Amino acid sequence: MTTTITKRERMYERIRKHGEDLLRIFPNATEQDLVLLCKRLRGLEIQGERIATALCNGDIQDEDYETSEEVLLEKVNLLLGNLSGAVPVFLNGDPRGYALKIRDEYVCKHNLEIHRDWGGYGILAPDLSE
Repeated sequence: MTTTITKRERMYERIRKHGEDLLRIFPNATEQDLVLLCKRLRGLEIQGERIATALCNGDIQDEDYETSEEVLLEKVNLLLGNLSGAVPVFLNGDPRGYALKIRDEYVCKHNLEIHRDWGGYGILAPDLSE
């Protein structure tokens, strides 16, 4: 008997794997359900993308961007249980890439197993649909 794995099943397997990677890095995350953690981070990622796009398009000024960035990162760090900022999470201001990242130096130094971009930055909420 041959079992066919659907696209949806493959997507959820990628989400679970990413959630496991996140919980190894952020064991004190307030959300311990792998799928819910990834979904909540994905929602915050979309907010970050909107903020970066608004800055790039001139829809908001630097001061508003900085305030929005601070509020967003506070939510991200609260969700991840990273209140001390031990893991250097930041908002990428370039709207062409992912918004929520972990500094590349930290990823490399700690040999983190996490989705990465071409620059070696850890991606907190990648699109895992395909």
